[in-house]
Amino acid sequence: MTSLTSSARSRPINQTLLIDADDTLWENNIYFESAISSFISYLNHRVHTPEQVREHLNHCEHATIAAHGYGLRSFRRSLVACFEQLTDAPITPEKHQRIVSFAQSIADHEIELLPGVAETLADLATRHRLILVTKGDPTEQTDKLRRSGLAPHFSAVEVLPEKHNEAYLALADHHACETSTTWMIGNSPKSDINPALAAGLHAIFIPHDFTWVLEHEVVNQPPDGQHLLELSAFADLLHHF
Repeated sequence: MTSLTSSARSRPINQTLLIDADDTLWENNIYFESAISSFISYLNHRVHTPEQVREHLNHCEHATIAAHGYGLRSFRRSLVACFEQLTDAPITPEKHQRIVSFAQSIADHEIELLPGVAETLADLATRHRLILVTKGDPTEQTDKLRRSGLAPHFSAVEVLPEKHNEAYLALADHHACETSTTWMIGNSPKSDINPALAAGLHAIFIPHDFTWVLEHEVVNQPPDGQHLLELSAFADLLHHF
């Protein structure tokens, strides 16, 4: 990966920073993992191991996302589908409500900002254009942004149904982003880094220890003329911008 330091190049100004939300600005997947663990314990399957149940749930999530998109409603659908496909007994109203409660536990969490995020965004916003670029249910994502207190730092918010290179190309065109001065920042190789590089943008990978398994992918090398950085923490952006 390209490693750019403040000693190697002066910090640029007037860059466009496209910034992911979940697991880049605030915790997200740890709450889903906790809900999934509770769901697997509740199912308590007599034949399949917890690992096999989780693998089946991953397949259910793939199918549900393709049909209904991202968000808590899709996650609830996936839990119900997984339970129906693996259990011998019908889902009673009581069981259905219990399954729904696992997803509701995620919605009930307060927004927990990752270390240094608030201060770093406030600083970056004085020199650069910040655009939030996330995917999922628009109502859920905009509500999380509101509750985070970070909304004033962003000049625009994009909640996309999917983050692929065509989406980044359309977004860059819509916001008149110059590819030479536009960076996508996020924790997901599949949704943040690789498609942004494919769209001709620079990228900054900030790994999260609990990135969603469906977002795992090998990080591609940047094409000639593009830059890719890997940082250990969000606050490290201030060394470069």
